[in-house]
Amino acid sequence: MRVAYIQDIEKWEKEFIYYHEVSVRFSETDLFGHLNNTVTFVYFEQARIEFFKAIGFMQEWVRPEHETIPVVANLQCDYLQQVYFDQKLKVYVKMASVGKSSADVHYKAVNEKGATVFVGRGTVVQMSKKTGKGHAWTEEQKARLITSDIQHT
Repeated sequence: MRVAYIQDIEKWEKEFIYYHEVSVRFSETDLFGHLNNTVTFVYFEQARIEFFKAIGFMQEWVRPEHETIPVVANLQCDYLQQVYFDQKLKVYVKMASVGKSSADVHYKAVNEKGATVFVGRGTVVQMSKKTGKGHAWTEEQKARLITSDIQHT
């Protein structure tokens, strides 16, 4: 597997601890019978939101009076194997790095046989609702983003 943002695949894969399980629905497949290429981004979103819930961020961000919101600045997916209707996947999420107001989020999806079927990465920025500009993570938020004791859903 050659993916630009993965330097050492074994080390990279071992760093994932959090995952969200999904089942491929019939409506998510295309005329050829495999997972439509746009659906992987929905799976990334589901897993990312569940991760943010697990560390307590979503509960804060969805409050109307809260000052900041998360914004996806970019997102990419690399497809490694076919995925079909009714397959069960574990979609893993981890923070590869955390900047001043952004985080580089990495993803991998693993099928029931333990094979990685697609991987991805993206940048999430914490933005101010008032200014529309990046809003710096607090030290406590940074610590929660890179925590290693969260549980999967």
